[in-house]
Amino acid sequence: MHILAILSASITVVGAIMVITRSIAVHAVLYLVVTLLSLASVLSLLGAPFAAALDVIIYAGAIMVLFVFVIMMLNLGQPDSDREKEWLRPRAWFGPAVLAAVLCGELFFGLRDMPDAGPISMITPRDVGLMLFGPYVMMVELVSFLLLAGLVTAFHIGRYRMEDR
Repeated sequence: MHILAILSASITVVGAIMVITRSIAVHAVLYLVVTLLSLASVLSLLGAPFAAALDVIIYAGAIMVLFVFVIMMLNLGQPDSDREKEWLRPRAWFGPAVLAAVLCGELFFGLRDMPDAGPISMITPRDVGLMLFGPYVMMVELVSFLLLAGLVTAFHIGRYRMEDR
C-alpha cells in the first residue's frame, strides 16, 4: 500500500505542476481533474474515504464544470474555431490520459488486494452532516476559501478584459 500512496502522491505533484505550466486554460483544467482524482486516491489510502468521496463528487465533478463555464465565459480573444482545434489535438489529451490510466491501474491493483469490508451500512444525511462539521470541517472550509478566491479572481479578470474592449 505504501507504493500505491507514493504513486498517487507523485501523480498529484506531476498533475499540479502541469496545471501551473499550461498556457491553455482547458489543458490546465484537464490536468486539474487528474490531480483531484489522484488526491482522492491519496486521501482514501490515508484512511479518509469520506474526504476522498467529497473530493471526487464536489471538486472533480461539480467545480470542474464551473471552471469550464468560466473559461467559456471569459472567451480569451481567439476565434472559436482556432481555439477548438487547439483543444482537440491528441497531444493535449495525451498527458492527462496517461496519468489517468496510471490511476486506473492503481485502482484495479488496490481493489484486488483489498480485504472484505464486511456488511455495508447505510449512510444517512445526518452522518454526512456530522462528518462535514466534525473531523473534516477544516478541510472543507479551507477549500471553500480557495475556491472563493479563484471565483473572485476570475470575475476581476473577466471584468477588466471587458472594460478594455
